Amino acid sequence: MKFTDLFIRRPILALVVSFLIIIAGLQAMRALNVRQYPRSENAAVTVTTVYVGANAELIRGFITTPLERAIAAADGIDYIQSQSSQGVSTISARLRLNYDPIKALSEISSKVDQIRGDLPPEAEIPTINVESADSQFASAYLSFTSDVLQQNQITDYLVRSVQTRLSAVEGVQRADVLGARTFAMRIWLKPERMAAFNISPAQVLQHQPGAGSPGIGGQ
Repeated sequence: MKFTDLFIRRPILALVVSFLIIIAGLQAMRALNVRQYPRSENAAVTVTTVYVGANAELIRGFITTPLERAIAAADGIDYIQSQSSQGVSTISARLRLNYDPIKALSEISSKVDQIRGDLPPEAEIPTINVESADSQFASAYLSFTSDVLQQNQITDYLVRSVQTRLSAVEGVQRADVLGARTFAMRIWLKPERMAAFNISPAQVLQHQPGAGSPGIGGQ
């Protein structure tokens, strides 16, 4: 006779044993310790510098390289990646695992400020952002449309009213305006007239309008 034959001949005993197993399982669910994965933070600090009119070689020599040397001296950096393109320098400093991103942001900002005077005066002030290194896309997207306003008017509204409020929300890391539709003006410079009035191209550049777009993505 097999052991299982006992439960076939005595169904009540089989039910009692089943109920005991169920009760023991429910009790174990309450008392059993559940181990969670440790919280890990992997962040990167990005330094972006705009130098209108400069080619990639000038950007690399006069902006990217000096900034890389200064940023590399900051604590908590695992490795640095950089890209020099037409008019823009982008440096991404990947932080060590679980290193405090706020502390790294403060140190990198201090290093950038130390060499700010060595950068070309025509270059814009470097912008520094900290973000999750594994997040390449925005956590949320908001779309804005209008039957009355044009695309560039929507952009102006987003930059002046919406972007600043979203950036101030607790937990929001950054609010970017996507799909730029900016007000633009084309200007043809006449060198002889500019020389007569003692006006330089840099002075004209200082009066260019800002940028924006009808769409916001953020983290």
